Amino acid sequence: MSLAHAIVSELTTRKLSVAVAESLTGGLLVAELVAIPGASVVVRGGVVAYATDLKHSLLGVSAELLAAEGPVHPEVARQMATGVRQLLSIDGTPADIGLATTGVAGPGAQDGHSPGEAYVAIAIGDRVEVLHLQVPGSREDIRIRVVSESLSELAKLLRHG
Repeated sequence: MSLAHAIVSELTTRKLSVAVAESLTGGLLVAELVAIPGASVVVRGGVVAYATDLKHSLLGVSAELLAAEGPVHPEVARQMATGVRQLLSIDGTPADIGLATTGVAGPGAQDGHSPGEAYVAIAIGDRVEVLHLQVPGSREDIRIRVVSESLSELAKLLRHG
Protein backbone atom coordinates (compact mmCIF):
# COMPACT_ATOMS: atom_id res chain seq x y z
CA MET A 1 0.00 0.00 0.00
CA SER A 2 1.37 3.41 -0.94
CA LEU A 3 1.78 6.16 1.61
CA ALA A 4 -0.94 8.23 -0.08
CA HIS A 5 -3.27 5.24 0.05
CA ALA A 6 -2.55 4.73 3.75
CA ILE A 7 -3.22 8.42 4.44
CA VAL A 8 -6.52 8.45 2.54
CA SER A 9 -7.55 5.27 4.34
CA GLU A 10 -6.66 6.71 7.76
CA LEU A 11 -8.42 10.01 7.05
CA THR A 12 -11.50 8.09 5.89
CA THR A 13 -11.53 5.89 8.99
CA ARG A 14 -11.14 8.91 11.28
CA LYS A 15 -13.61 11.02 9.26
CA LEU A 16 -11.06 13.79 8.76
CA SER A 17 -10.72 16.14 5.81
CA VAL A 18 -7.58 17.66 4.31
CA ALA A 19 -6.99 20.82 2.29
CA VAL A 20 -3.71 21.43 0.46
CA ALA A 21 -1.88 24.66 -0.37
CA GLU A 22 1.10 24.35 -2.67
CA SER A 23 3.78 26.57 -4.09
CA LEU A 24 6.93 24.79 -5.27
CA THR A 25 5.16 21.44 -5.65
CA GLY A 26 2.69 23.02 -8.07
CA GLY A 27 -0.19 20.60 -7.54
CA LEU A 28 1.83 17.38 -7.32
CA LEU A 29 0.95 16.87 -3.66
CA VAL A 30 -2.83 17.04 -4.04
CA ALA A 31 -2.51 14.98 -7.26
CA GLU A 32 -0.80 12.23 -5.26
CA LEU A 33 -3.70 12.15 -2.81
CA VAL A 34 -6.52 12.30 -5.37
CA ALA A 35 -4.96 9.48 -7.38
CA ILE A 36 -6.28 7.18 -4.65
CA PRO A 37 -9.82 5.81 -5.19
CA GLY A 38 -12.14 7.22 -2.55
CA ALA A 39 -10.03 10.34 -1.95
CA SER A 40 -13.04 12.55 -2.70
CA VAL A 41 -14.43 11.59 0.71
CA VAL A 42 -11.52 13.25 2.54
CA VAL A 43 -9.68 15.63 0.19
CA ARG A 44 -11.36 19.04 0.14
CA GLY A 45 -9.17 20.34 -2.65
CA GLY A 46 -5.94 22.06 -3.40
CA VAL A 47 -4.74 25.56 -4.14
CA VAL A 48 -1.59 26.26 -6.13
CA ALA A 49 -0.51 29.70 -4.95
CA TYR A 50 2.67 29.89 -6.99
CA ALA A 51 2.80 33.68 -7.16
CA THR A 52 3.78 35.32 -3.88
CA ASP A 53 0.88 37.78 -3.87
CA LEU A 54 -1.62 34.89 -4.14
CA LYS A 55 -0.30 33.52 -0.87
CA HIS A 56 -1.66 36.71 0.68
CA SER A 57 -4.85 37.25 -1.33
CA LEU A 58 -6.03 33.62 -1.38
CA LEU A 59 -4.53 32.05 1.72
CA GLY A 60 -4.32 35.01 4.08
CA VAL A 61 -0.56 34.99 4.55
CA SER A 62 0.51 38.29 6.10
CA ALA A 63 1.53 40.82 3.44
CA GLU A 64 4.04 42.27 5.91
CA LEU A 65 5.60 38.85 6.46
CA LEU A 66 5.88 38.23 2.72
CA ALA A 67 7.43 41.67 2.18
CA ALA A 68 9.93 41.20 5.01
CA GLU A 69 10.86 37.52 4.55
CA GLY A 70 9.68 36.46 1.11
CA PRO A 71 7.74 33.26 0.41
CA VAL A 72 10.39 30.80 1.65
CA HIS A 73 9.93 31.02 5.39
CA PRO A 74 8.52 28.73 8.10
CA GLU A 75 5.85 31.24 9.15
CA VAL A 76 4.69 31.57 5.53
CA ALA A 77 4.22 27.79 5.40
CA ARG A 78 2.39 27.90 8.74
CA GLN A 79 0.01 30.62 7.54
CA MET A 80 -0.57 28.82 4.24
CA ALA A 81 -1.58 25.64 6.10
CA THR A 82 -3.99 27.46 8.40
CA GLY A 83 -5.28 29.64 5.58
CA VAL A 84 -6.14 26.77 3.24
CA ARG A 85 -8.19 25.11 5.99
CA GLN A 86 -10.38 28.21 6.08
CA LEU A 87 -10.39 28.84 2.33
CA LEU A 88 -11.69 25.36 1.62
CA SER A 89 -14.38 25.45 4.30
CA ILE A 90 -17.72 23.79 3.59
CA ASP A 91 -20.77 25.46 5.12
CA GLY A 92 -18.46 27.42 7.41
CA THR A 93 -16.62 24.33 8.63
CA PRO A 94 -12.89 24.43 7.90
CA ALA A 95 -10.98 21.37 6.77
CA ASP A 96 -9.62 19.32 9.67
CA ILE A 97 -6.09 19.38 8.29
CA GLY A 98 -4.21 21.97 6.27
CA LEU A 99 -1.10 20.84 4.40
CA ALA A 100 1.20 23.39 2.75
CA THR A 101 4.46 23.51 0.82
CA THR A 102 6.66 26.48 -0.03
CA GLY A 103 10.27 26.69 -1.13
CA VAL A 104 12.67 26.81 -4.05
CA ALA A 105 12.58 24.11 -6.71
CA GLY A 106 15.41 25.66 -8.71
CA PRO A 107 17.40 25.55 -10.78
CA GLY A 108 18.54 28.91 -9.37
CA ALA A 109 18.39 30.48 -5.95
CA GLN A 110 15.49 32.72 -4.93
CA ASP A 111 15.76 35.61 -2.46
CA GLY A 112 18.91 34.12 -0.94
CA HIS A 113 17.47 30.60 -0.62
CA SER A 114 19.15 27.77 -2.44
CA PRO A 115 17.37 25.24 -4.63
CA GLY A 116 15.94 22.46 -2.50
CA GLU A 117 15.18 24.60 0.52
CA ALA A 118 11.55 24.08 1.45
CA TYR A 119 9.07 24.22 4.28
CA VAL A 120 6.15 21.87 4.82
CA ALA A 121 3.46 22.85 7.30
CA ILE A 122 0.65 20.72 8.66
CA ALA A 123 -2.16 22.36 10.63
CA ILE A 124 -4.37 20.09 12.72
CA GLY A 125 -6.69 21.87 15.11
CA ASP A 126 -4.74 24.59 16.91
CA ARG A 127 -1.43 22.81 16.32
CA VAL A 128 0.83 23.54 13.37
CA GLU A 129 3.99 21.56 12.70
CA VAL A 130 6.58 22.97 10.30
CA LEU A 131 9.26 20.83 8.70
CA HIS A 132 12.36 22.46 7.17
CA LEU A 133 13.86 20.56 4.24
CA GLN A 134 17.07 20.91 2.25
CA VAL A 135 16.62 18.53 -0.67
CA PRO A 136 19.36 17.86 -3.24
CA GLY A 137 18.79 17.16 -6.91
CA SER A 138 17.21 18.55 -10.02
CA ARG A 139 14.07 20.67 -10.06
CA GLU A 140 11.95 17.56 -10.67
CA ASP A 141 13.79 15.61 -7.94
CA ILE A 142 13.22 18.42 -5.45
CA ARG A 143 9.50 18.69 -6.17
CA ILE A 144 8.98 14.90 -5.94
CA ARG A 145 11.00 14.67 -2.73
CA VAL A 146 9.04 17.51 -1.10
CA VAL A 147 5.80 15.69 -1.94
CA SER A 148 7.21 12.48 -0.44
CA GLU A 149 8.41 14.24 2.72
CA SER A 150 5.04 16.01 3.07
CA LEU A 151 3.16 12.72 2.92
CA SER A 152 5.60 11.08 5.34
CA GLU A 153 5.19 13.89 7.85
CA LEU A 154 1.39 13.81 7.57
CA ALA A 155 1.37 10.03 8.04
CA LYS A 156 3.61 10.37 11.10
CA LEU A 157 1.36 13.01 12.66
CA LEU A 158 -1.74 10.90 12.01
CA ARG A 159 -0.08 7.88 13.63
CA HIS A 160 1.32 9.66 16.67
CA GLY A 161 -1.16 12.48 17.15
